[in-house]
Amino acid sequence: MPMEPSAKSPITVEHEETAGRGAFFIAREGVRLAEMTYTRTDATSIIVDHTEVHDLLRGQGVSRTLLDALVAWARATRTRVMATCPYARAQFEKDPSIRDVYAG
Repeated sequence: MPMEPSAKSPITVEHEETAGRGAFFIAREGVRLAEMTYTRTDATSIIVDHTEVHDLLRGQGVSRTLLDALVAWARATRTRVMATCPYARAQFEKDPSIRDVYAG
């Protein structure tokens, strides 16, 4: 019987991108517990389209941790970010400190 992943481990955000689709995610014991996904629109632009956090990690600021990792990556790679994900869009609209990568 598979064990439920532990919520006690330190949070490490991983990133992957394949064939124009990418994700920033947190996995524990091989199980993805949180992710923020995006679609690449061109070489320098992405659209964040979904954020999901497993119940084990809710209320711990994990969505914002994923967004902060995405913003740091966007700054480092000079990627412009658009958002159809309601969470990401709301964060970009209310927090001027991350708007430098936001394209609307």
